Amino acid sequence: MSVLNYQWALIILSSFILFFLSPLAKTTDQFFKAVRKHKAPNTFILTGSLIISWIFAKSITNAANLGMDFGIVGGLAYAGYYLSFAVAGLLIYKIRTQGGFESIHQFLTTKFGKGAMALFSILIAIRLFNEVWSNTMVIGSYFGEMGSANYYWAIIVFTLLTLAYAIKGGLSSSIFTDVIQMGLFSVLLIVILWNVLSVDNFTTKDIITSGTWSFELGLNLFFAAIIQSFSYPFHDPVLTDRAFISSPKVTRKSFLWASVLGALCIILFSIIGVYAHTQGMKGQAAVEVGKAFGIVVLLVINFIMITSAASTLDSTFSSFSKLLAIDLNLNKSLTFGRISMALIAVLGTIPVFLNAEILSATTVSGTMVIGLTPVFMFWNMKVPKISFYLSVICGLIFGFILVFEIFPKSLIFTEGKYAELLWVNIWGITSCIILYMIPKWIKK
Repeated sequence: MSVLNYQWALIILSSFILFFLSPLAKTTDQFFKAVRKHKAPNTFILTGSLIISWIFAKSITNAANLGMDFGIVGGLAYAGYYLSFAVAGLLIYKIRTQGGFESIHQFLTTKFGKGAMALFSILIAIRLFNEVWSNTMVIGSYFGEMGSANYYWAIIVFTLLTLAYAIKGGLSSSIFTDVIQMGLFSVLLIVILWNVLSVDNFTTKDIITSGTWSFELGLNLFFAAIIQSFSYPFHDPVLTDRAFISSPKVTRKSFLWASVLGALCIILFSIIGVYAHTQGMKGQAAVEVGKAFGIVVLLVINFIMITSAASTLDSTFSSFSKLLAIDLNLNKSLTFGRISMALIAVLGTIPVFLNAEILSATTVSGTMVIGLTPVFMFWNMKVPKISFYLSVICGLIFGFILVFEIFPKSLIFTEGKYAELLWVNIWGITSCIILYMIPKWIKK
């Protein structure tokens, strides 16, 4: 039996098991709010769900590749995004307890009006759309070269199988399977690291000394990730939906734990990339290391990608259906919720055939929403409604400046990869905060 056949067996078997284990949602509370037996998820379940829904296949692929490019500093740089959990956990706790709001949409509508909520909904719909293709492309890369028949078939089959169990139970399915997937991820990560660290000529010292603490070699990305963490979590409904389903205290605790443990998982996974670098490997770090250690480790790495991509994909489907049905109040029926899931699955798969770039899904969308920083950081401050639009539109403009690479070189003060990303974010966030405050100052 070839490696490819084993990989197909893994995808099909794991998806069928999750389908049969997933609870069937019979009420809208079960489907959209993950209420089971009249109970909301506890700290343990919510923490596990948060971590695995954010450790996407895209994230761990990027972590391994950054480890290969920049050493352990690359892993730490990407782990910077996990500050997002702490920021969201603490701010949403205040929004819920001091503000009395029950959702991000309710907060934005109350403070800035329906137009602001509509613009915000467009931003998060783009985010969810990005999540589908950027994760399924990673799965495809394990089955064949980009553009090959195996590559496309793997993506289509994987998306349909994940959609099947997501449609069955909605957010209940998503959170229930997250716990199983988090357990699997932990075990598989230990197996991989055990193999890598058992190699004679690869020691802890090699890991610690593998990177250089300079802007050119990883710190540009690290500081960009830290800056984006003050806006990034709020445009990710996979994360924010989970911030309103348990009590405020359970939620805050879960988010803080997820921030630390999620970052740790990313750093540990980047060690695979560090090992690939010491062995002179080229290409996708995780794939190459898997091949070097033989079929068992390759399948273990493959299975990690499948479990992490599935957990993100099912969360994306359930968040999109909640966005349309509950947040935008289009139709709160189970049928509409399930049709919405199928819709995002189809739309989100289209970019796969256009050969999009996976890291850009994080860095570009992260820059486009920096305008949300003052909106949430100063959530309790009274400002005119125009402040929201000025800040958010300014962030979008800086996002497009990054995409089209038209940022003035004279305003970039560091060298190397991600220098433009860092400085577009620094200047962008400063501009957004000033524009957010100007109407308030004028009003005085």
